[in-house]
Amino acid sequence: MKKILLASVFSLTVFSSFAQEYLLKGQVLSSVSNTKLSSATIFVETLNDSTLLNYTITDSSGNFELLVKTKEDKARLNVSFTGMKPFVKTIPLSDSTTNLGIVKLQELTNDLDEVLINVNRSPITIKKDTLEFNAASFKTRPDANLEETLKQLPGVEVDAAGNITVNGKPVQRILVNGKEFFGNDPKIATKNLPKEIINKIQVVDTKTQSQEFTGEEGDSENKTINITIDEDKNRGYFSRATIGGGTDDRYEMSGISNYFQDDLRLSVLASSNNINSSGFTFDEVFDAMGRRARTITRSGGSFGINGLNFGNNTGITKSETAGMSFVNEWKEIYDLSADYFFGSNKTDTRTSARRENILPDRTFFSNSESNATRDNNSHRGNVNFSIKPDTLTRISIRPSINISQGTTQSSNLSESLDENGNLINTSESENRNDNLSMNFSNRFSVTRKFGSRGAFLSFTFDNENNKSESDNFFFSGRETFGDNPNTQIQDQLISEENNEDTYEVQSRYRAVMTDDLFLDVRYSYEIESSKNERSVFDFDENTSLYSNFNAELSNEFKVKGETHIPSVGLRYEGDKLRTGFNLGLLNTQLRTENLIQNIEFNNDFNNLFASANLRYEFERSKRIGVYYRNSNNIPSIQQLQPVSIQTDPLNIIRGNPDLKPSFNQDININFNNFDFKTRSGYGFYMSYSYVTDQVVSVSVTDEDLIRRTTYDNVSGAQNANLNFYYSKQLKSENEDTYRLRGNISGQYTKNLGFTNGQQFESENYVVSPYLGVTYEKEQVITLNPGFGLDYNLRNFNLNSNRDEEFTNLNFSLEATTYWPKNVVFGNDITYFKYGNVAADFRSTSLQWNMSLGYQFADDDATLKFKVFDLLDENIGTRRQTGDDFVQDTDQLILERYFMLSFTYKFSKFGGKDPNSRRRF
Repeated sequence: MKKILLASVFSLTVFSSFAQEYLLKGQVLSSVSNTKLSSATIFVETLNDSTLLNYTITDSSGNFELLVKTKEDKARLNVSFTGMKPFVKTIPLSDSTTNLGIVKLQELTNDLDEVLINVNRSPITIKKDTLEFNAASFKTRPDANLEETLKQLPGVEVDAAGNITVNGKPVQRILVNGKEFFGNDPKIATKNLPKEIINKIQVVDTKTQSQEFTGEEGDSENKTINITIDEDKNRGYFSRATIGGGTDDRYEMSGISNYFQDDLRLSVLASSNNINSSGFTFDEVFDAMGRRARTITRSGGSFGINGLNFGNNTGITKSETAGMSFVNEWKEIYDLSADYFFGSNKTDTRTSARRENILPDRTFFSNSESNATRDNNSHRGNVNFSIKPDTLTRISIRPSINISQGTTQSSNLSESLDENGNLINTSESENRNDNLSMNFSNRFSVTRKFGSRGAFLSFTFDNENNKSESDNFFFSGRETFGDNPNTQIQDQLISEENNEDTYEVQSRYRAVMTDDLFLDVRYSYEIESSKNERSVFDFDENTSLYSNFNAELSNEFKVKGETHIPSVGLRYEGDKLRTGFNLGLLNTQLRTENLIQNIEFNNDFNNLFASANLRYEFERSKRIGVYYRNSNNIPSIQQLQPVSIQTDPLNIIRGNPDLKPSFNQDININFNNFDFKTRSGYGFYMSYSYVTDQVVSVSVTDEDLIRRTTYDNVSGAQNANLNFYYSKQLKSENEDTYRLRGNISGQYTKNLGFTNGQQFESENYVVSPYLGVTYEKEQVITLNPGFGLDYNLRNFNLNSNRDEEFTNLNFSLEATTYWPKNVVFGNDITYFKYGNVAADFRSTSLQWNMSLGYQFADDDATLKFKVFDLLDENIGTRRQTGDDFVQDTDQLILERYFMLSFTYKFSKFGGKDPNSRRRF
């Protein structure tokens, strides 16, 4: 072993002694107009095997500086720019600094063979609205997936939960050849697409299908990644399956298979496990167990995919899932994508809570213990079908259906004490809730373009129809002490049916005024209608049936809201500046009807509708954006209907039919900059919202500490967010990679409400800095240490302006080694400390997940031994502050288990590996 290590050190030292540094300088211009070309790509490669040595892009003046480390005395210089013929030249490497002078690029000609070859080899290409990476230019392990490839791209970050950001902006969608990959969950693509089939990785602003067709600007606050596959590679299949068993009856079984044939793509998946995993968003090291140390106390067993949710924020879930996806295109006219998912889950939860309730003149305390078991089956299907009868017209229809049926059985014990510790009341409840919910939604749209300058007319019709039914067999007992002690028993059957229907029609016309100036005329009409029928039956001891109708707690209530928004606006789209605004009328009509009491309320509300945005691009990778919009929200039927809800014996809720819609004003500012020369980026995001007529709670707590709550409108609620991020990537002389990433975020929230006749304000401040580092030695080791904290300060103006302050800390280390050959050893360690929790709750945890895998059969098979929570210290403790309370909870969570698993991958593709063009 020592001989091997000494030999490795010696060879590394010899290589480093021959490698020299060379600084290349120059300027890139257009040969036609002598225009300085900003964001042209410069890369240097070896002559013998085209190994990439380094790359950069030009600045706003067309200048570049590129540092190259090599032992060769010559190299190949490549310069490329969209719309120009690439420049290729062999350059000598003799002087430490070489000024290449002016490089002039010529316009494209009809002879494209050489052009395409050089463009395909360019590691990065910056187009008008697209950032494009060549996957072959970035080093990864031979069997890497898309997620590992993304981690190598400059400006791209992938966190422990698999969430992706590009220059600080979240990635919402991942497409394959412009089509969705198995629905709308990006993680299925990132965890399962192998690098060997990936050609280009394109990053664009997220656009709707209509925006893609008309060429409009997309949502610059969110990003979409499109993976392109070479035509000769777009034929074949790849599959993966895992089976594992462990202690405490823990198990996992999962598999996914994908078949490609030109424009046709078929995918199927299935999974079953009881370790709180969706099962098919594979982690390369930990498989379905995932890197849960970073997320288990936050998600608590809840996860979701493509609209199906598994778990319910806490607990342990046994889940079974199956799904399929189909995509095809015919003659560039018909485009179809469809998917179906089935999900079955059983979730057990247990929660202990200690709560301090703050009143204007006193405080009181409540303790509770609750248990629940939820069984649920879900079906979801989606279809997206579009027709392009000609190049100027697009018609699409996108129906979706979701059906869910389940049963929940729960129990709760609670007690309330005054500030001196005297027992005031106790309650217990048992209930079984059988529920069925159905959702159908659809979008039908027609878009017609006029000419090639950007004019179009569009029409869209959206509908969403929800229906839910439930039968709740509810029993509760409440006992109050003090001067007038009493006991109240509630034994009821609560049958409830909800129907919610939303229909929206939008029409829009865009006219071209000049090459860069457009006129937009829009009209939107939306109608929302809700009906709630609630029937409560008391238990009759004589008949042993729930046969006594309780008219006081029953109701039949309807809400209808209509919104009209006619507006007109201007839009300017220049090369650097893009800005626009829309002004119009925001008319809301709210109708409420109590069918049992025969009472009806009608109200009309008018506001000025306004939206505006501005985006200025200093350079291709440096820009600032400002956005403003106002909107309204109609109160829910539960907030409006005047009927008492008593399923919590200590908190009785009653709606208010006189509520108004709330009016929201939102402004966002963001700035981002990434320097490809230094591989560093930074930026910030700011948002602020102000709410008029916000729906707030109005509570009264009596001497028996029983709370009765209704609702009212109050103006003045505010919310502000600020986030600053920084990232940098470094390469050492021995090709080791270092990445530094950090961010600091702050949040301010101001909430309003009423308690015991007094209006209160609650202000919450949260500051969350994070610092992380990545060290990577290719195919040897990857280290990811990180530190983060959340500082929380909440100020209550109730009860002598009390402040509540606490800080949560976490230290983390991800360590993965790939030595010796075919052995992968992963460790995921996190230390948590939750601040200022109740004395009888644990506040610290050191969680350690471990995985040891051996790869064989040409790396297609992997045998792994895995441990979740090796030290058995995982905790479910949390502190939560509200407008008038402070609460500590301890929840049932997944605990330590050991597991042995086997994974096998098999694939076959046409053509050659596109990533074999670049050898390292």
